[in-house]
Amino acid sequence: MRINLLLSVFVIVLGVAAAPSVKAQGARNGPDPALLRDAELEKDSQHNLEVARNYFRLKKAYVAALSRLEEIIEGNPNFAKIEEVLLMAGQSSLWLAENKGKQSPSKYVSYDGGEKKTLTAEQFRDKGRAYLTKLVNEFPDSNFRKQAEAELRALDAPKP
Repeated sequence: MRINLLLSVFVIVLGVAAAPSVKAQGARNGPDPALLRDAELEKDSQHNLEVARNYFRLKKAYVAALSRLEEIIEGNPNFAKIEEVLLMAGQSSLWLAENKGKQSPSKYVSYDGGEKKTLTAEQFRDKGRAYLTKLVNEFPDSNFRKQAEAELRALDAPKP
């Protein structure tokens, strides 16, 4: 009886001692985000990303690109390419704040309680900063992290 009790205590102590080493090996909390992806939603998000890339890179239509990118961010936060989406959304917002591109920032419309609103340059900067910060903080190993950090540094640098 004593041996069984000692053996049980030993097993429990061993289990508690081994728990931190399991976490240190990279075990995550919750399921892998790839397992949570819906195939149809991924396909739709991929299409929106391709359209947004076209608006962003070729047409310099940052309002249209931002609208498509925000649709992905809100509708599919587990999208396989969300890091690229966050970078382009951040850059589009920052460039709209500087009135760059071929579309007027006033064409970007948001709805607040059924009321149409346009954003100020400062609100676009805040929006861009939020997207880029999310990319840097939530995806530290991202290929897009350095670009996001460079945009954030430029944003926080004093104007000449």
